[in-house]
Amino acid sequence: MAVAPETAADLVYQIFDLQRAVRCVAVSSMRGQETGVALQGVLRFVGEGESRATHLAARLGVSAPVLSRHIADLEEHGLVVRRPDPEDGRAQLVALSEAGAAKLRDIEQQRTATLQGYLQDWSQADAEETAKTLRKLAESLRDSARAKTAGSTEIIPIV
Repeated sequence: MAVAPETAADLVYQIFDLQRAVRCVAVSSMRGQETGVALQGVLRFVGEGESRATHLAARLGVSAPVLSRHIADLEEHGLVVRRPDPEDGRAQLVALSEAGAAKLRDIEQQRTATLQGYLQDWSQADAEETAKTLRKLAESLRDSARAKTAGSTEIIPIV
């Protein structure tokens, strides 16, 4: 059974509201950090494993020049390393440096602690159910976006 238009509209609103709330949590937990929210997001994706910069840009839904600037900033801070792709000398592979991996762990620990503090009035069951629902939502959106963009040249973020 399809989702009613009113329900879909409410869900869109709630997702955007959640994005704003998550940004507030991220900003409040990053005081004193030399990397902003955008760079931390890129750092997280790089932390999932070495990959081509072009693949990272597509996953993040940004242009190659935008990602290149972010990677250059992270590289300047010693958080990522680049090397030529052995399969294509024109392409570059991007990975976390040891300092980048440590930084990412610190960021995630800080955000976890901040969120735990904000959710003091939640039960463990509520948190687990919410995580399960968000996982299901993200998987559905990714699968639908991939199916819709199969064969398309348009860049749509699939995160």
